[in-house]
Amino acid sequence: MSVYQFGPFRLDPSQGLLSAPGGEIALTPKAFDTLRVLVESAGTVVSKETLIEQVWPDTVVDENNLAQNISLLRKALAAEDPSADYVQTIPRRGYRFVAEVQRAQPVAFWQPPTTRYARSGSVNIAYQVLGDGPIDLVFVMGWVSHLEMFWQEPSFARFLRKLAGFSRLILFDKRGTGLSDAVPLSQLPTLEERMDDVRAVMHAAGSTRAVVMGVSEGGTMSSLFGATYPEHAAAVVIIGGYARRLRAPDYPWGPTPEQREAFIEMIEREWGGPVGIDERAPSRAGDPDFRTWWSTYLRMGASPGAAAALTRMNADIDIRHVLPTLRVPTLVLHRSGDRCLRVEEGRYIADRIPNAQFVELPGSDHLPFVGDQDAILEAVQRFVNGLSTAVDRTRVLATLLFVRTDRFFDELDDDASREIRWFQGEKIGRIDDALVATFDGPARAIRCARALLDAAGARGIRLAAGLHTGECERTADGIAGLSVEIGALLAEAAAVGEIVVSNTVRDLVAGSGLQFAPRGTASLGERLGDWPLFTVQR
Repeated sequence: MSVYQFGPFRLDPSQGLLSAPGGEIALTPKAFDTLRVLVESAGTVVSKETLIEQVWPDTVVDENNLAQNISLLRKALAAEDPSADYVQTIPRRGYRFVAEVQRAQPVAFWQPPTTRYARSGSVNIAYQVLGDGPIDLVFVMGWVSHLEMFWQEPSFARFLRKLAGFSRLILFDKRGTGLSDAVPLSQLPTLEERMDDVRAVMHAAGSTRAVVMGVSEGGTMSSLFGATYPEHAAAVVIIGGYARRLRAPDYPWGPTPEQREAFIEMIEREWGGPVGIDERAPSRAGDPDFRTWWSTYLRMGASPGAAAALTRMNADIDIRHVLPTLRVPTLVLHRSGDRCLRVEEGRYIADRIPNAQFVELPGSDHLPFVGDQDAILEAVQRFVNGLSTAVDRTRVLATLLFVRTDRFFDELDDDASREIRWFQGEKIGRIDDALVATFDGPARAIRCARALLDAAGARGIRLAAGLHTGECERTADGIAGLSVEIGALLAEAAAVGEIVVSNTVRDLVAGSGLQFAPRGTASLGERLGDWPLFTVQR
């Protein structure tokens, strides 16, 4: 595809890039396409009908949309070169690009941003930052990733640069993948650790609050992050997401366990080739260059064992109970013919998140940068531009730990305070004679409960613990809400020496190595009905 030079400007359609000596010039995707059509027909009149047909194929729009794009173009060009009028209006006919246009040599690849590292616990997380927009946007790729391979596929590079045109874009590889530290297969990141990695990257990048945008599995983590850390999440964007990976009677769209295991066997057998391309990028599945890039991207992103372990771990994720607690502004985008994750899954997510916006787009590709990426980019930009700065810090998603004993608990108070701090929790105090603490991750809360039971046992004191993850309200006196009631009831249901958790807790700790055994159900009253309970196994 040709690259065009006019005045001080350079237009590269293949990379979606308009630049001048001062750097890249940000344009909306449709404004860029309008400029491309005009430049390609420089010197001739292009009718309004032709422009609308080429810029908005298969979409019904009126001339006001075109007029707005022309106005944006003129302002952007005049800001760099006020001495010339590049786009001329021809009354009742259309528009003409009047500058002299020359063809230039294309650049083979976009030079990727510098890769840096953030420390998350004992692990180094690779990240990149580009753009200088008014709001930070953290992009969370699903499954596996490799930061520098992002930039080797022109469509992916264009997608990221367009995001950086209206934001300060932060990219990263989760631990165990890409350029981040490798970890043993038994220590691949849980949702909880992935949230830790996002916070570490944001801190290293100097970001205190950002829009968190996740693709596929990345959307699951982004939802949990927004509910847990509303003070750090300005908003959440979910592209091609899911609430539960495996099929269930009340979630009939995911694969069966047998189908998921067959896919894992294919990963182990065929890794190094274009695994999963037919479902994730059907419109490019026959493109030899894209197949080669996808194969290399996967191979560079993870080993066969890591990819299989991540896929198996993701199969256990279920965030359905968390969705109603996500109260930051949320946009859910899903293509109607997505072959990897059904559009019904996107609707399900949006229906359960309070005030979420749902945008269904045409297309069958799962990867957002394949197919009509401009439709996704425009929806994200509209959403981001309309965000409010207000933050509700009173309601958060948290894991509540209730510990009770029939003996005087002051003997253990110092031990409890120390263990709660060690596992990054917050000691609330006592509610109905139970010690209560909150945690931002359920795995840490379970491990803290186990440490407390062991510490008590060393003193000849036997405890019982109950844990639940849900929304709680922070008040001047501590915490309140329905989740507090549930946590207290679970602690009451626990026998001495036992840790009892709700199914919400169990569903959020996939990959943690924690094991559970069913323990029947508990009646939580008319409002809540019967809840399945699980005990934590050693």
